[in-house]
Amino acid sequence: MALRSFVLALCSSFPLLIASNTPAADDQQKAVAVKEEDGKFFDADGNPTFKFQDDGTVDWYTFSGYRRYHSDCHVCHGPDGVGSSYAPALATSLKNLDYPNFLAIVAEGRKSVVGGKEVVMPAFGNNKNVYCYLDDIYVYLRARAVGAAPRGRPPKKANKPEGAKAYETSCMGG
Repeated sequence: MALRSFVLALCSSFPLLIASNTPAADDQQKAVAVKEEDGKFFDADGNPTFKFQDDGTVDWYTFSGYRRYHSDCHVCHGPDGVGSSYAPALATSLKNLDYPNFLAIVAEGRKSVVGGKEVVMPAFGNNKNVYCYLDDIYVYLRARAVGAAPRGRPPKKANKPEGAKAYETSCMGG
């Protein structure tokens, strides 16, 4: 439940996050994995990131993010994060959306007016099928945003780490 507590803490500061400066555009260089903990990779700033092997194998969390995105997010945001007439392309949005803001928006939702029309991103902070996998979804979309992951299902995946199994069991209440 540590991730949920973190997300809820972020949500309480959501207005402050929106008021902050827009982060610099993400790219493959910034997204390079420099640290690994039980199959989960992090960039130099400590944000979750992806790691692909030369043979096309993706880390477990990127693969899980692909699955979770296509389970809950693609209905509005289109396959592979390319957007739709209903919602923006997250593979583009994540180029300029940092990790804390991503967590806050997904957990708390957001309303805005675009072209005189109100658009709504519903809150998913209470949906275990989303919030238990927020890092995975972020990693997958980050890989898409910086051009590291092509469209479609990753052809090969690393095995599920023990830490992922334990976290999933605790988060899903099993």
